[in-house]
Amino acid sequence: GTHPQAPCHMDGSVSPVSCTIFNELRLAGEHCDATISVDGVEFDVHKIILCRCSNYFRALFSSRWNKKEKRVFKIHNTSPEMMRLVIEYAYTKALPVTADNVQNLLITADYLRVKGIIALCCEFLKSRLSPENCLSIWSFADTYRCPGLREAAQTFILQHFEEVTGVSTAFPELSVSDLKDIIGKDELNVRQEDAVFEAIVQWIAHDPQNRRQHIVGLLGKVRLARVRAEYLLNNIRTHEYVRDNEECKALILSALTEISNLNTHGPAYCDFRNPLSRPRLPHAVLFAIGGWSAESPTNAIETYDARADQWVNVTCEQEGPLAYHGAAYLKGFIYVIGGFDGTDCLSSVKRFDPLQKTWQEVGSMHSRRCYISVTVLNNIIYAMGGFDGHACLNTAERYEPETNQWTMISPMHERRSDASAATLQDKVYICGGFNGTERSITAEVYNTVTNQWAFIAPMGSRRGGVGVAAYGNEVYAVGGCDGVRRLRSVEAYNPAANTWRTVPSMLSPRSNFGIGVVEDLLFVVGGFNGFTMTFNAEYYDRNTDEWHDIHDMGMHRSALSCCVVPALPNVQEYVARRD
Repeated sequence: GTHPQAPCHMDGSVSPVSCTIFNELRLAGEHCDATISVDGVEFDVHKIILCRCSNYFRALFSSRWNKKEKRVFKIHNTSPEMMRLVIEYAYTKALPVTADNVQNLLITADYLRVKGIIALCCEFLKSRLSPENCLSIWSFADTYRCPGLREAAQTFILQHFEEVTGVSTAFPELSVSDLKDIIGKDELNVRQEDAVFEAIVQWIAHDPQNRRQHIVGLLGKVRLARVRAEYLLNNIRTHEYVRDNEECKALILSALTEISNLNTHGPAYCDFRNPLSRPRLPHAVLFAIGGWSAESPTNAIETYDARADQWVNVTCEQEGPLAYHGAAYLKGFIYVIGGFDGTDCLSSVKRFDPLQKTWQEVGSMHSRRCYISVTVLNNIIYAMGGFDGHACLNTAERYEPETNQWTMISPMHERRSDASAATLQDKVYICGGFNGTERSITAEVYNTVTNQWAFIAPMGSRRGGVGVAAYGNEVYAVGGCDGVRRLRSVEAYNPAANTWRTVPSMLSPRSNFGIGVVEDLLFVVGGFNGFTMTFNAEYYDRNTDEWHDIHDMGMHRSALSCCVVPALPNVQEYVARRD
């Protein structure tokens, strides 16, 4: 059915004035020179208007085909309702696209070769992609030659693969070649390769008689050397589709050999050209920006590729060195905020475009802030506390990219320099820091609706140079310095109970480090360990309640800032080389 209230999608390429005049003439039946007839329903039109939006009508009205002037043109393969929408679009360039009519509109527009409608329908479907419908839209886009929509649907399938296999009724109906194509891609976003094997089993189980024969070709697309050895031996090798197949046995043996090489030589050894051990591309990349190295600030930027466990140096040489700054990712840009450049505490803010690899200065804060705390909530950046060169600050401000303006918000209850902040469930939390005399044990929460700060329960330790992150449904306060020593200890705050609980300690003590959550793991990077700056990094997994070391960064540094950048179209430029 039609929805009169559906928003009209406009094609901006045509002057609305001429549209209105011609449409008024059509509705009054003036100067019409043709009649379109669909299932006995007639529409009076001006040929010139329909010709302008479609080659189908140009051919239909071409006088070469009609020896005598013809007025009534019958059109089949569509409905009066669809024709009415096409004609209205031809005159007004507006179209009420809805979930109910989009499929018929696209089929009609393809048949009548109305490129403008095809484009509007594709944009509508792109905006509605979901795990339930993305496979149907992917095949639909292929049938109706919409390459942009097909690409968007494929990207969506790859990024949400685990959800898609769980909820899409079209998944078991995929052809073997389409399934191979999807699971063979580096862009397939799976945290564990187990999920790929389980998807294959699910697909074969839909029609085992005819599909078992494909197991070798499909199993070869799984990065088997990236599977845990026990899973490979206990779940894959013994599976009924696999266990009696000689070619599968050979694949598993090769994978076990490669796993043992990886364990002996570490990830740097890995031959990424080997299809069994080539890591998938990460969905999100951790950027470690700037910091204090040796005797001075540095301009170094490294990215961490969690799927390959490797750091990549992506430093931009034209950028100046910076330490004790904040970094935040928002709507396609990395914002680097405040900090210390070796001479001054800064109020300036610059942003990096990871696609174009360009830097741009944006609006400055009201205060100079090094030892700053930053976080993002609802597409707004919050910057709090810090040191302005004279005093520790309790002031805070927020930045909206649309206006490029910073606005002061209520001050915090306590001065906080060298604290850290995070966002959880629509609130901003800030923990610890230095108040001018001592390291703080307190923490506060900011409510954006009331513009008010409130103390929450104090932490178990004083923490300056702390790392704070939202992880799971808690706020983690990690490491830092209590005024005497650098800490390994970690605690997590539960907002509902207003309590802190102890979490297992890090493997190494650290303060003034980078922190970020990637693939549901909490990473801590670099910092000062009490004796020296470090390039050491580790992560905590809340599912196993354990810390694990990862590959060291390329350089020793503290006072760096990390942020996580998801879904980069050019992610290859920020990760370990696969070729």
